[in-house]
Amino acid sequence: MKKTVYLARPVPTKVREYLEEHCHCVEWQGEGRITRNEMFDLLSIADGLLTSGTMINAELLDHAPKLKIISNISVGYNNFDINEMSKRGIIGTHTPGVLNDTVADLIVGLMLATARRICELDQLMRQGLWKKGMNEEMFGLDVHHRTLGIIGMGRIGEAVAKRAKFGFDMDVLYSNRSRNNEAESNLGARYCSMEELLTQSDFVVVMTPLTKETEKLIGQAQFAWMKPTAIFINASRGQIVDESALIEALQSGSIRAAGLDVFEVEPIELDNPLLKLPNVVLMPHVGSATTATRNDMAMLAAENMVAGLTGKVPPNVISELRV
Repeated sequence: MKKTVYLARPVPTKVREYLEEHCHCVEWQGEGRITRNEMFDLLSIADGLLTSGTMINAELLDHAPKLKIISNISVGYNNFDINEMSKRGIIGTHTPGVLNDTVADLIVGLMLATARRICELDQLMRQGLWKKGMNEEMFGLDVHHRTLGIIGMGRIGEAVAKRAKFGFDMDVLYSNRSRNNEAESNLGARYCSMEELLTQSDFVVVMTPLTKETEKLIGQAQFAWMKPTAIFINASRGQIVDESALIEALQSGSIRAAGLDVFEVEPIELDNPLLKLPNVVLMPHVGSATTATRNDMAMLAAENMVAGLTGKVPPNVISELRV
């Protein structure tokens, strides 16, 4: 008999067809947004849960007694309560790898947009404020031959470093829990302390996962170490940065600019001062958001799910949730 999978979000047709070859799929059929109690009803019969961001906690798991595997359509899994899932023997999977290049592209885009003030000058043009002789007022900063510091040299960090090194002739520094020998040998990246990275880098990119150790890793002291011409980029998780300290650094000129795809509260609150700062480029958490990449992520999540429900080891089991 086929196992039952609850689809907590829509998936592409090909992904659905693949799942239905191996599983029985159920999903919300009503109008509007599903309530938590209605979701609990569907989960009560589910052997697997395919999701993207649903908070997995004790309350939810209490309503899912048959659940064997949760497949996250995301490389991050900070929505998982690891302890609760471990206690219940529930496998957890995610989708690393397939989004590396897409996220790296966006990070480089944020570097260029902030350094060359692309969004700010676009608005100047649209408001009819371009006057003859406006030269220095529109100057930006070079990206090429500058120093890039990457905090968190995982696969996405490597993809960013590759673009920086071979596309812009940048020097690459990195800070990580452990040394990345591949990045050092292939990309010339140099391992250093966080303080050295922040004091020497012209661009600082945060690409570390969100854990108890990395929450608010970047705060007032770290921004004080950075150059006044430095540009800060965050495309990992908003909670890694003390947002109030970032706002203060941007307002005071302690750093030059920031490019942000993630925030402490998402969606961003309308009274957030970041929305009024001209030296910030803001994106709505869309690092992996291209059609091709999101389709690939959904298919990988489906493959993880099918493997877990058919007695195989899923290709991308989260190490803490390996049963």
